[in-house]
Order: sequence, then C-alpha cells, then structure tokens
Amino acid sequence: MTTNPSWDPAQYLRHAGHRARPFADLLARVPALPGDPPRIADLGCGPGNVTAGLADRWPTARVTGYDNSPQMLADAAAHAGARLDFAYADLTTWTLAETAQTYDLIVSNAALQWVPGHLDAFPAWLDGLAPGGVLAFQVPHNIDAPLHALMRELGNTPRWKDRLGEVLRRQDSVHAPAVYLDRLARLGCAPDVWTTTYLHVLPGEDPVLDWVKGTGLRPVLDALADDPEARDAFVTAYRDLLREAYPSTEYGTVLPFRRLFAVARKEA
Repeated sequence: MTTNPSWDPAQYLRHAGHRARPFADLLARVPALPGDPPRIADLGCGPGNVTAGLADRWPTARVTGYDNSPQMLADAAAHAGARLDFAYADLTTWTLAETAQTYDLIVSNAALQWVPGHLDAFPAWLDGLAPGGVLAFQVPHNIDAPLHALMRELGNTPRWKDRLGEVLRRQDSVHAPAVYLDRLARLGCAPDVWTTTYLHVLPGEDPVLDWVKGTGLRPVLDALADDPEARDAFVTAYRDLLREAYPSTEYGTVLPFRRLFAVARKEA
C-alpha cells in the first residue's frame, strides 16, 4: 500500500491455494478469543477468499474485511453475508476510531509490507482490542530472495532507474522477526513470532513471473502502463533473470518463499 498499486484479482487468485496456506497456518496458532460472539477485522483483505475462512473458523463472529483496492473489494463482495462484510480502508491512516468498534481479533494476511511505518500503528490497533484480544499477521520475509533482488537490480540499471527507482519495494518494508517480537512485548503483549519457508512447486511456463505479476511486480506494471513497449521490455528482461534463478524441472518450478508470522495476545 505504500505505492497503492492497482490490483488484478484474477491474476492474484491464479495461485490462490499457495497464497492461502500461510493464512491457515497463522490462524492455527490464534488462541481462543474473548468475545462471544467475537468481532474480527481483516486488514488488507484482498479478494476476500481468505476472509471468508475467518467466518468458517468462527461461525458466530462478525467479520469485516478492509482494503484500499476497489478492484479487490468488488471481488470480495461475492463473499459477503449476514456476518461478513467488506469496507474501504487505507491502512496507512486507518485507526479503530474510524469503526467505533472493539475487536477480539485483528488479523492481516500479506498486507503490512505495503504499509510504511506499520510498527507505529500497533499501539493504536492494540488499544482497539478487547482485553485478551489478539493481533495476528503474516508478511513475506524474502525481500533479499532472487524474486525481489533481481527486480531491484534491473530497476536500478541506467535504462530504468529514473522511472522505477522510487516504486520498487524497499528492503526495510518488513523488519526482522526479533524487531516484531520486541515491539509487541514492550506493548504489553505475549507475542509468538516465527518464520517458515514454503517450497511452492508451480506448474506451467514462467510460473514465478506469473506469481509476481499478481503482487510485487504491480508497481512496476503501473509505472510503465503508459509505455507498453517499455513495460514489455522490462518484463522480458526480468523473465529471463527469473528463468535462470528458478529453473524448471520435470515436476514444475520450485519457488522457495519465506514468510514471517506473529500472534500477539493482549493482556486480559
């Protein structure tokens, strides 16, 4: 959300199974919630497919998914129901005061890396939790992986630097696990922080490029949208680098993807 890229729900959902698995792993570590029925906020809900899983996990809960992408919210609306709704919110400025609600769970799935200064938002978000409530999130923790490093290196070459140097994700968009643990502990929570590396086996031709077209490459595609020739040239050069970094095999292309998880329970 730092560059507010345009999102393509169909492209994002092409790898929905792989993208949803970390969210399921995150929810598996969420303890019992204090409210009955609980009130849940999903920050950066995207197309709503994993938000719907919150309603499955807590059938009596009142769940609201928040996102700043009109395209994503339009797709998410298909999942809305009596206890599940969706609303616009920009997480760079969103506070719980806007909702006049107290939540039992605030959860975020692969969104905070787009929110500059998200550590500074934690105090206000925790203030909006009920006693014993939970803040839980997961973010990609692979900014140094070839997937991102090659994009930055290419974007900072003389041909592209003036157009792309400011739109690529920064290396400090996600912090070290110990930083999150320390911040949450000092805010009075009992934090559980861990990392996991998934080995996604992706089918098809250039599947890593297809993956990143739904996420990290979006700011580049937006920046070059008015120049299709330049856009295609960048994508082709990046594709060739990815082919070398992630070679295909007879069973598919392996994409190692490390993610960082945090579950922090507020004092009761």
